[in-house]
Amino acid sequence: MKSPLPLLWLLILWLLAGCASVTVQDYAAERPKFDMRTYFDGRLVAHGVVQDRSGKVIRRMRVDMTARWDGNVLTLDEDFVYADGGKERRVWTIRKDGDRYVGTAADVVGEARGEAAGNALNWRYVLRLPDAQGGWALDFDDWMWQLDERVMINRARFSKFGIHFGEVLITFYKQ
Repeated sequence: MKSPLPLLWLLILWLLAGCASVTVQDYAAERPKFDMRTYFDGRLVAHGVVQDRSGKVIRRMRVDMTARWDGNVLTLDEDFVYADGGKERRVWTIRKDGDRYVGTAADVVGEARGEAAGNALNWRYVLRLPDAQGGWALDFDDWMWQLDERVMINRARFSKFGIHFGEVLITFYKQ
């Protein structure tokens, strides 16, 4: 009888390879090159959905944004209007340092840290939900991919204690 050990090792290697995560450098050769200063400048509008862990859409939204630069500091003012009538406002202050970004907002715990390469930007931050939504502080892994000079796709997965709770999908349009 043959030993199942080689097959077991292959299975373990396959499972470990599946745990490898994508890095922003995987997009380094993609174009157009993402530049926050160029893309987030002026007026933008976005439409998106929030999905629960099963993929069910639980909220739909429109976001009107105004982006202004003062030196290497971006102020991104976002007004969210949800299909259920809810409203939110988030004002980001983002500092550019080469291809790296550091951001703050009133509902972000500490600092958001991001890096861009090629057409992609990856942010990681902790966002505190409003009290009406439980007040939880959720970990966000937020990816943006610029498709052309006007359109960007954004996917932000959120979790707590390593448990995936859902994601936000948004399409940005530069006006």
